[in-house]
Amino acid sequence: MGIVAGLDSSPDFTRIVVCDTDTGAVLRQGYAPHPVDGDRPADVDPQAWLLSLGEAAGGGLLEGVQAIGVSAQQNAVIALDAQGNTVRPAMVGGDRRTQVAAADLIDALGGRESWAQAVGSVPQAAQPVTKLRWLAKNEPDAALRAAILMQAHDWLVWQLLGRPVRRTTDRGGASGTGYWSAATGSYRTDLVELALGHQVMLPEVIGPAEAAGTTPEGLLISAGTGGTMAAAFGLGIGLGDAVVSLGASGSVMAVHPEALVDGTGMITALADATGMHLPVVTTLNAVRTLRGTAELLGLSDLESLSDLAMKSTPGSHGLVLLPYLEGERTPSLPHTAGTLAGLRRESMKPEHLARAAFEGMLCGLADALDVLRGRGVDVRRIFLLGAAAELPAVQAAAPALFGAQVVVPQPADYAAIGAARQAAWALGVSQGALDPRNPPAWQGAAAQVLEPGEELAVGQAVRQQYVSVREQTHPGAFRT
Repeated sequence: MGIVAGLDSSPDFTRIVVCDTDTGAVLRQGYAPHPVDGDRPADVDPQAWLLSLGEAAGGGLLEGVQAIGVSAQQNAVIALDAQGNTVRPAMVGGDRRTQVAAADLIDALGGRESWAQAVGSVPQAAQPVTKLRWLAKNEPDAALRAAILMQAHDWLVWQLLGRPVRRTTDRGGASGTGYWSAATGSYRTDLVELALGHQVMLPEVIGPAEAAGTTPEGLLISAGTGGTMAAAFGLGIGLGDAVVSLGASGSVMAVHPEALVDGTGMITALADATGMHLPVVTTLNAVRTLRGTAELLGLSDLESLSDLAMKSTPGSHGLVLLPYLEGERTPSLPHTAGTLAGLRRESMKPEHLARAAFEGMLCGLADALDVLRGRGVDVRRIFLLGAAAELPAVQAAAPALFGAQVVVPQPADYAAIGAARQAAWALGVSQGALDPRNPPAWQGAAAQVLEPGEELAVGQAVRQQYVSVREQTHPGAFRT
């Protein structure tokens, strides 16, 4: 079929990959940082994304490309006036100033359960619906001028197509807004009005294999999607697969055939980029647990912490760390602190504390996995992402603690690859070569595969020890 491109506009940079449409092999790639001031500002002129896109695509990178897919950071909201001009910079990222607005919205609709039933998620500070509430309260003039709402990938697709009258989005991106329901496949415009104070135009939600349009030069642009959905698509995960992402905070997501409604707010019911669903559970404490422990022990990096932890044994000589250093979202313990239990004279050694940090972090993520499993989500294989996934202490403990095969993919920009795969799908459908129900079968990510093996029983005993300490310290934390 030829070659296609996928671009990922993350919070910090644009990455473009050019791939073979049949195999997904990456043929060439480009990169450029966003020209923004400071470290991840909360307000960004979206023109910065176009500038880095242009720089990343320089040097003839896109020569011969037949279709482009767009992945972009989630939770960015761009408010446009009736002429399509921005009324203020885009509001991006996890925005602390909107925390009060999130609480206001929860109360305004009658509580967490009401939101879960309406759109499959409870408002969080980062979500577009919450940012709209903040805008209405704090910048009422800008809120009144807002006539059109878009997200980052919607806006980039629209710009690539020359700002046509038709504006589109996809299920994946729409499902993160807080005003579109993955369960019903429709917008809740009443929630936009509840947040912003008036109705606005919203992009048309098109199917996973549909094209958003074609440029005057004949370049097909696919629907685009959010970064999370694009990464899942780029990895090639399907039913039975979960992805555990190790950042400062952690997240667990899995492919599921239906939307999950969770009144506790622990599950966010997103849609994926293929027509399925992508329930996500977030923990506030993942790699930040490791970094804090490394600092406490006077170690300069996580590799040193891992080396030290490997000198201990499973169970850390009885030490159990509940890693709730920033409070916790899963379980919902926003105002708690971490707990170190099981201190005895023989356990008070640096290597045991180092091991307890790794086990505590992974057990916290296993709790998040159990939230999904408890709702009927099938998890047989776990993809482990993030730089910390390469650490020997993580790889030694994760399979037995998770009770499943663990796959550690080689580092790559899977969101850009997922965007390219979407472009190949839309191109194939437009040419009559692919079925709109079945995406192109690309080669899977090169990866290490780790099995629980003989360590499974020991790992599950360590996990049970953690659960016992959690239940003693925070009884009923997971009761709904």
